[in-house]
Amino acid sequence: MKRPAALDDLTRRWQALDAREQTLLRGAAGLLALALLWWLAIAPALATLRQAGARQSSLEAQWQQMQRLQAEARALQGLPRPGHDEALRTLEVSVRQRLGAAAQLQLSGERATLTLKGAPADALAEWLTQARVNARLVPAEARLQRSADADAPSWDGQLVLTLPPR
Repeated sequence: MKRPAALDDLTRRWQALDAREQTLLRGAAGLLALALLWWLAIAPALATLRQAGARQSSLEAQWQQMQRLQAEARALQGLPRPGHDEALRTLEVSVRQRLGAAAQLQLSGERATLTLKGAPADALAEWLTQARVNARLVPAEARLQRSADADAPSWDGQLVLTLPPR
């Protein structure tokens, strides 16, 4: 089997170099190999190792939050489901207490539509929590738009909730 001509040329050039030049080229190739090894293997691994502690803390916090949510979900599942009338009463009271004049509740059979006009974001969040926990209702549909006021964020739109059957 015949060797390629380019390889023969390279071998002749190598042999024509002085021993000192060959040593320098070997050193340069070794240095290049070490640099590549550093950039491709060692540096990324060290960066990952440095970030591992913070990443582990973040994941642990997420895990604890998930555990709290799971416990809350199990507690809610254990509670008796409110009937239609009780859920409706709880819903009406919570709308008046939390959202006041910023919301209007309309009933249509098994659905309740909440129309919002400038409802404060924090009050809406509290109301959603209360509706989920106390009336055991979650929105079936939501069409919300954040209002342009940057000082006091508020929401306009509609939330549709499905009430328990009668």
